[in-house]
Amino acid sequence: MKMLIGGQWVDGGSSIDVLNPYDGSVVDTVPRGTTADIDRAITSAVKGFAINRDLPTHKRISILRKAADLMQERFEELAITIASEGSKTIREARKEVGRAINTMTISAEEARRLNGETIPFDSAEGSENRVGYFYRIPIGVIAAITPFNDPLNLVAHKLGPAIAGGNAVVLKPATVTPLSALKLAECLLDAGLPPEILNVVTGNGREIGDALVSDARIRMISFTGGVEAGDHIAHKAGLKKIAMELGSNSPVLVMDDCDLDNAVAACVSGSFWAVGQNCIGVQRLYVQEGIYADFRRAFLTLTGQYKTGFQLDETSDMGPMITESDAERVIEWVDEAREQGATLLAGGTRDGSLVQPTVMENMPPGAKLDCQEIFGPVVTLYPFKTLDEAIDKANSVDYGLHGAIFTNDLKQAFTAIKRLDVGGIIVNDSTDYRVDLMPFGGVKKSGLGREGIKYSLQEMTEPKVVCFNL
Repeated sequence: MKMLIGGQWVDGGSSIDVLNPYDGSVVDTVPRGTTADIDRAITSAVKGFAINRDLPTHKRISILRKAADLMQERFEELAITIASEGSKTIREARKEVGRAINTMTISAEEARRLNGETIPFDSAEGSENRVGYFYRIPIGVIAAITPFNDPLNLVAHKLGPAIAGGNAVVLKPATVTPLSALKLAECLLDAGLPPEILNVVTGNGREIGDALVSDARIRMISFTGGVEAGDHIAHKAGLKKIAMELGSNSPVLVMDDCDLDNAVAACVSGSFWAVGQNCIGVQRLYVQEGIYADFRRAFLTLTGQYKTGFQLDETSDMGPMITESDAERVIEWVDEAREQGATLLAGGTRDGSLVQPTVMENMPPGAKLDCQEIFGPVVTLYPFKTLDEAIDKANSVDYGLHGAIFTNDLKQAFTAIKRLDVGGIIVNDSTDYRVDLMPFGGVKKSGLGREGIKYSLQEMTEPKVVCFNL
């Protein structure tokens, strides 16, 4: 496939192979974008911003709705693309397509709800003859940088609200999974989006990222990825708005009064969805002592039923890690924890890029698996006595995206809601729950700002005050 610059699908001087992570076969090739390509894309986006800010809201709504309809028509093609270039099984990929269609649909709906407010200027002495209001205006050209793990829906989460708000976008999709983003761009163009509004540059972030984020014509950066990359972007960006979602090390508290079967099923799914390459996936499971043995037994039984394999096989429950080097890193972390005293209960092995679902306990404090984001299919069980103890342990890391608690006691639920240092609390489900209209983001090193269409629209627009002196 080609990249999209200035309304044209263009090649580059060299190309990058997009590989199937299961066997390394070539799915397609994309251009290796250069800093010159970034400059041309931003120049086009500046023109695109002038176009989109003047489009009537009903036109933006129509384009986004039509794009969602085209995604529905191309549903299976999109799902196969997601599964072929990435780690998700075909069943997981179909769910992502459904969510991405919903994201675009909500973007269309929220475009008509981008409202301002009247301002009571006469509440201030001396302003008795003044009336006015504010309304929201687009911020300008937005740089959108997306990760590999949700190669369609996380792109939709940036493009949908950006377009709905009247902005233009330069998109840099993940190097290893650019095809889904390019297919979404096709849907938008086919839906009637003026081409300069969206530019997509494929390539290696280390080669073109600085040129994108440091350009003064970029007025906002919307980034989803790792903490180190986020920190680098923040230092390079200069004076522009930044929104970041940077991952987590999600804790789940399982109280002894909960529905055990529900807790086990939800936590197994939350631990191993998308091979654990999931920013809100379960990584630390704190289980109250009274049910620890029963929970542990049931959790291991269900984990043992998981089938890993080729992600396009309808019977596979879990596909490969995105690269073999990522699979190697996961096993290195597991082996390091074992050397420090952790106990391996299940998994801990790999075959190429396939890592078996891995369960551990007796994790020593300070081990990487205890306090960093593994971004792989590894979960650790921790027994605890009291809720206070579990909350303190859950809060002990530098991340705070989602937390969860399983309990039938409202007092315990609200204690966790109040005291867990996270951006979202899920009660009686795992941390791996999100609908695309909710405010989504974290505290501490988990990011800056909030996504979710309505909230992204707030981030991607600015208030403009109007005051009449009568």
